[in-house]
Amino acid sequence: MSGKRIGYIRVSSEGQNTERQEGQLVGFKLDKCYTEKASAKDTNRPELKAMLDYVRDGDTVYIQSMDRLARNLDDLRKIVKDLTGRGVKVQFLKENLTFTGDDSAMANLLLSVMGAFAEFERALIKERQIEGIAIAKAKGAFKGRQRSITDKQIAEIRERVANEEKKTHVARDMKISRETLYQYLKSS
Repeated sequence: MSGKRIGYIRVSSEGQNTERQEGQLVGFKLDKCYTEKASAKDTNRPELKAMLDYVRDGDTVYIQSMDRLARNLDDLRKIVKDLTGRGVKVQFLKENLTFTGDDSAMANLLLSVMGAFAEFERALIKERQIEGIAIAKAKGAFKGRQRSITDKQIAEIRERVANEEKKTHVARDMKISRETLYQYLKSS
């Protein structure tokens, strides 16, 4: 009996579109597909965990690209090693690489090199983003993230805290984090 065909799709945020990855996986006649809208800054992702729990010996996991599975080389190698160690094949479409667990030294080298390039590319993108924001700020074009609450709500927060109401309750009622509440309390 051949195993199941499992897809794993990840985009970094809710606003991003998964259609490109779905289009590349459609020809593989997947039995199941896990779609994640979360950063790959770590492996603590619900759909990734669900996929890792679901797959069994003989299954194949199809992923559009290495950077969709993990952002850094350590996580990438750990996940691939875990999957192949359980008899699960991992196929990366963009890189045209398949890992089975019986991989040669060359296959392991390719995983490391390609993963390192993906990690390097991510670092460059982040660097360019920081530079772009600095340039935009210097030109006065970058205003930063907009406040999520009004001046009236900030005044209400200050009043409630001054009346010794628990900050946790105030933050929950305002639908903001405690850290955000503290930032509003600090600013005048």
